[in-house]
Amino acid sequence: MEFDESVIVKRIDNLKLITAAEPEHFMTLHCLQCNTVLADSLGVCGELKCIDSIMCIRVTNDVVVSDAIESVHKGEMANCICSHLKCRLCNCVMGKVIHAAPSHLAAIRSIFLLNKARMSCYILDSISMVKASSLSFDMKPLQETVHEARQELEEHLDLMALTCSRLADMSLSSQSST
Repeated sequence: MEFDESVIVKRIDNLKLITAAEPEHFMTLHCLQCNTVLADSLGVCGELKCIDSIMCIRVTNDVVVSDAIESVHKGEMANCICSHLKCRLCNCVMGKVIHAAPSHLAAIRSIFLLNKARMSCYILDSISMVKASSLSFDMKPLQETVHEARQELEEHLDLMALTCSRLADMSLSSQSST
């Protein structure tokens, strides 16, 4: 990645090492047209593959919700009432926000749906810009995440118990030698 007075002049279109947007890969989401920052990975809550969109619970002030309300009659979003999301700088349509939806889409009401094809991602730890369409934003099920955290905590607890045991043994041996 090369910069010229804070403007990106070269970018990587495909990153081989990272194919999934994981919590440890902090990133910013940018308009593909003008590189304006629209969101970050901390606001991402998943991916809606049927409409090729990243689901975000929050976006930057550079994402404008259109005043016009649209009623969708066909496709995956049939019977939804939504507004377009636009980039404040270049006025490109970046996605949608659903105001009303049938019960099968109830979980994504009021969630910002950013179109992956119109976005790029700057991955902080690898210092690279990639197309959002090359990444997966699937989130692990909560139960799996909790299970992993529990395993990690149990490992730390075992290590702490071992350390306490060794300290107690050292304390006893030093007391008996004095």
